[in-house]
Amino acid sequence: MLGELAALATAFCWSFGSLFFTSGGREIGALNVNRIRLVFGVILLGLALLITEGWLIQPDAPLKNIGYLTLSGLIGLVIGDSFLFTAMVMIGPRLTLLIFSLSPAIAAVTAWIFMGETLELVAIVGIAVTLAGVIWVSAERPMKGVKQVNQISARGVILAFLGGVGQAVGIVFAKMGMADVINPLAGTFIRMLASAAIIWVISIFTGKFVKTIQAMHNKRGVALSFGGAVFGPFLGVTLSLTAVKYTEAGVAMAIMSIVPVLVIPWVMIFYKEKVSIRAFMGALVAVAGVFILFLH
Repeated sequence: MLGELAALATAFCWSFGSLFFTSGGREIGALNVNRIRLVFGVILLGLALLITEGWLIQPDAPLKNIGYLTLSGLIGLVIGDSFLFTAMVMIGPRLTLLIFSLSPAIAAVTAWIFMGETLELVAIVGIAVTLAGVIWVSAERPMKGVKQVNQISARGVILAFLGGVGQAVGIVFAKMGMADVINPLAGTFIRMLASAAIIWVISIFTGKFVKTIQAMHNKRGVALSFGGAVFGPFLGVTLSLTAVKYTEAGVAMAIMSIVPVLVIPWVMIFYKEKVSIRAFMGALVAVAGVFILFLH
């Protein structure tokens, strides 16, 4: 159950990390937080590798595998995340996460095409039940008296879908990159280093580099970005690669997709938001689906 446990731990990390990302985004902007936390992620991963292994890039890592991991970072962390963040701004996180719920199915199909990976009937049922619960929670309408800020737009919906595709395909390529020769921590470092380099180069050509450097003068924003890096690029992404290494990609993505469910207690505690009985029922369905996935 190592893969399933790692996927569940990933979901917990991402749900808690979302608080840092949300608060940091309010301070210095979501895209600035993403660029800064990737740098922190590379530093934390590099230190962990130096302490545990004594190297940064695994000496015996084949170039082919490094290429897959680099491509995984480009597709998932650069392109996929950029689409998701933009979609959240355009149509809101609730609808974005609802559309993103398709990513486990996309991951399962992608893994089947590229790796010949198949799922047992119990796993398929578990994925279906889990996603039903996640969709139930994500589709919950705002409470009475809460104004709906974002409006539905075709472009936002398409970007949310492409973000889900990017995440799904990226995680499958990461699994192909690790195979049986690269450990998850080393694989995460390669993936994160490539992503950070690409996203900062893009910021130079798009004129965002200077603005991000200026944003780093906001100490609170930088501190929140660091917190996001700990639970996102460092712990979260490493655990996600551990998950896909030891279980099917579709199963791992399904368990990791319960973030909207796990966020419920955090928003109640930290943001004093009210959550309906219906949302709690959806959460219970999602938990039941995860239980089935652990049984498979």
